[in-house]
Amino acid sequence: MLWLKEEKLDEVRVILKFQNLEKFVRLSGNVYPDLVKVFLTNKWYDEDTIYSQVKGMDICINDEVWLEVVGLQNDGIPVGRSHAIGLEGFNKARFFKSCLRNTNTESRSYLVCGLAITPHILAFIIIWQLTPRGFNHTVLTEEYLMLMYYLMGKIQVNWVSVIKEHIIKIRRKVEYRIPYVVLISHFIEYFGIDTEGELLELVKTQNEISAATLSKIGLTKVNDDHWICKADYYSLDHQPVEEAGGVGTSDAAATTEEGNDAPMHDVPPTGCENYFAGFEEKMMNQLHTMHEEERSHHQYCETRCSMIQKNELFHTYQF
Repeated sequence: MLWLKEEKLDEVRVILKFQNLEKFVRLSGNVYPDLVKVFLTNKWYDEDTIYSQVKGMDICINDEVWLEVVGLQNDGIPVGRSHAIGLEGFNKARFFKSCLRNTNTESRSYLVCGLAITPHILAFIIIWQLTPRGFNHTVLTEEYLMLMYYLMGKIQVNWVSVIKEHIIKIRRKVEYRIPYVVLISHFIEYFGIDTEGELLELVKTQNEISAATLSKIGLTKVNDDHWICKADYYSLDHQPVEEAGGVGTSDAAATTEEGNDAPMHDVPPTGCENYFAGFEEKMMNQLHTMHEEERSHHQYCETRCSMIQKNELFHTYQF
């Protein structure tokens, strides 16, 4: 990935290239929210293939489709508690400690904000892109730590299996928000589904990960040369830059103008946990509202399906 190379984040770039994830993390293009919901509602699966039906057309996502659409092969190690291959030396607490900026820190909370640069960026990609979930993005689960263990240990992961399992989970678990809308939209286009007149959104690659993204997750660029954690930046006695007129950047706009990736120095020197507190609370409130809406919609669909089934049985018994 050229952007990671330009930002001197070569370690992350090499890891993603080894895992054949370059094309996946850079997916962009048209998104069809309504058709994605239809795809997920009608999906079923067997051991190797996901099936669905959209606008009367059958969709069969097999190994050939995965490879052609997103460049992923159905090989490598599946990740999960039931798969112990390659995890012989894995210890959750010990591995997490090895990923911290300060390895002498004792922590049982598994917070993302304490991680060193490379694990921190990998955690962001895992949580928001590879296996997205709808809540608590600041804490690493055991599954996330397993994925990081494989990534940093250069052990090939079966990403087809991981992504497919994550898609399946959204039917069982409310906390899994609708994932992979860009990927599924690519599947819809691949199978030639008619998208004329459908609700359409455009996703650009640079909206996924950029300098502004790294700034928002608690990193800052020093001397236009390398990235460090903002908490470390302020521990070196750097103070938030004040603008003309004595107005600190904490009173300035929270976001930069489009195309301006200059890092924002508005983080108090009290640690990245405080930095994330207000943002996390706001996001949690928004996500909670989304979850409630999704839960209500799901209950409504279940009720309607149940009524339809009962009606069909009633007419069957009448005859």
